[in-house]
Amino acid sequence: MSSVTSGAPAAASTRVRGADLLRLSTLFVRTLREDPADAEVASHRLLVRAGYIRRAAPGIYTWLPLGLRVLRKVEDVVREEMAAAGAQEVHFPALLPKEPYEATGRWTEYGPNIFRLKDRKDGDYLLAPTHEEMFTLLVKDLYSSYKDLPLTIYQIQTKYRDEARPRAGLIRGREFVMKDAYSFDTTDEGLERSYEAQRAAYRRIFDRLGLEYVIVAATSGAMGGSRSEEFLTPTAIGEDTFVRSPGGYAANVEAVVTPVPEAVDYADAPAAHVEDTPDTPTIASLVELANARYPRQDRAWTAADTLKNVVLALTHPDGRREVVVVGLPGDREVDLKRVGAAFEPAEVEPATDADFAAHPELVKGYIGPQVLGPNARREAPADGAPDAPAGETPERHSVRYLLDPRVVAGTRWITGANAPGRHVFDLVAERDFAADGTVEAAEVRAGDLAPDGSGPLELARGIEIGHIFALGRKYAQALGLTVLDENGKQVVVTMGSYGIGVTRVLAALAEANHDDAGLAWPAHVAPAQVHVVATGKDASVFEEAERLATELSGRGVEVIYDDRPKVSPGVKFKDAELLGVPLLLVVGRGLADGVVEVRPRAGEAAQVTVEDAVEHVAGRVAELLG
Repeated sequence: MSSVTSGAPAAASTRVRGADLLRLSTLFVRTLREDPADAEVASHRLLVRAGYIRRAAPGIYTWLPLGLRVLRKVEDVVREEMAAAGAQEVHFPALLPKEPYEATGRWTEYGPNIFRLKDRKDGDYLLAPTHEEMFTLLVKDLYSSYKDLPLTIYQIQTKYRDEARPRAGLIRGREFVMKDAYSFDTTDEGLERSYEAQRAAYRRIFDRLGLEYVIVAATSGAMGGSRSEEFLTPTAIGEDTFVRSPGGYAANVEAVVTPVPEAVDYADAPAAHVEDTPDTPTIASLVELANARYPRQDRAWTAADTLKNVVLALTHPDGRREVVVVGLPGDREVDLKRVGAAFEPAEVEPATDADFAAHPELVKGYIGPQVLGPNARREAPADGAPDAPAGETPERHSVRYLLDPRVVAGTRWITGANAPGRHVFDLVAERDFAADGTVEAAEVRAGDLAPDGSGPLELARGIEIGHIFALGRKYAQALGLTVLDENGKQVVVTMGSYGIGVTRVLAALAEANHDDAGLAWPAHVAPAQVHVVATGKDASVFEEAERLATELSGRGVEVIYDDRPKVSPGVKFKDAELLGVPLLLVVGRGLADGVVEVRPRAGEAAQVTVEDAVEHVAGRVAELLG
């Protein structure tokens, strides 16, 4: 561990004409040589080791001076582009009353994902996860006419979400900084213009920050609205999976819509029949047995011909637990993220033993649609046939049955017969069974066709750094936000919502700009542009380093000056690499020959005369800032 603090009484920065000069002898920072035990990704590891942040609790971090300098620079870019797009800044409290969220239903819908608390008078409050309700009520309080609109206002504010599993440092925390903007218009056409203005501003923000990004179609989820897009920065450690095609289709995996095949003529399909299928614990073993004992006449059975029925449990925001069954081709797995998006705001998990005990008709490993959805009956016929005996009416059952969109009318399946060791063969969709609806639950695979016909999909991972929604009138309707139109008639305002995860953007920048030695910030977000290092013990070295640091600062260059007299050159260089400032100016043994060394964080070092050093370095900084 390397300490870069001391008991010296001097200030940590010297305010001079143009820029701060940060002295490592007094700067409040401590670098670490070992990775923090809970660090999973590079950004988390390096931001802690370099003294930018410190863990206060799981998913909660303290910001130190260097971290704050980077964070403020990211915020500055956001503010400048919000202003250029015509948005005005406001600031709401983080502690909010229950009532507005109750009016929109989100007090319940958020379930355990928000921090709830009571005041001394037993009033209910929450720590805001997002502020749609408060923005809506503010505009309702102040504006009443179409002449006041359009309007876009935003804030940069700390948000709180009770993440069940906070991870990856700043990427998924319980407290985070977010920029949220909201547009207010009287017409759908106005909303479209506001949406496009914010979309363009987001492109400028991420371009200026130097972050690679992909704009993908996304689900609106509990936010609601008619249109939703995410800005993702591609990275292998990203939590979001997205797809893209050669023809330009791009979507979050949750938003991918399965191309529905044409219905199949089943006039000549054989009748469904139940067969013994011993020792078939897997789809592969079932297919092998099927081809050996019960072959098709037209071709071999494959895993895609098996109908796998997966039992899931939904926990609704009101605490109600519901068991549902999803039927999908056996060559596909259920994607819990896609299922979660389909059933939002309910939380989804695999059914437990207790869920199966509550539904004895669900025979593990042998579940068929005969006991589900519209075909449900309390008891299957003794021979396991899918049809009810003549004269009987099947009983409705409480378990909803939803099918993958690929399961279209006329398709033939092997599926469970609701009895151990038995399966139904040639069970035909629509002829022999039905469902309560369809659901996008199956995994999306590389090579699947894009829904718009633009070619095969490729999969990638990314970090969500921005999300924009055309909210429409959901929140305005719930909270009574109306204005008088040109004809004096009350109309409900239509809204857009536009968020950027500011702290997540900082983490994404760290993920994209580092090497094994440490961070490597782009110049426009780095805590300083130049890191001056004085090496050796000669007083003249420190005097010259002081002069160069001061002159650069006076030229408007932000400087970190490593003026620690009793720290070895090796430690100073390791700290410089870890901190990640773009340019290193080394004053050392070359001073006797009238030269200093200029090293980019990544690149070749150059020898520069002392007389030319300030001009040379200032020019390099100007180039980096572009």
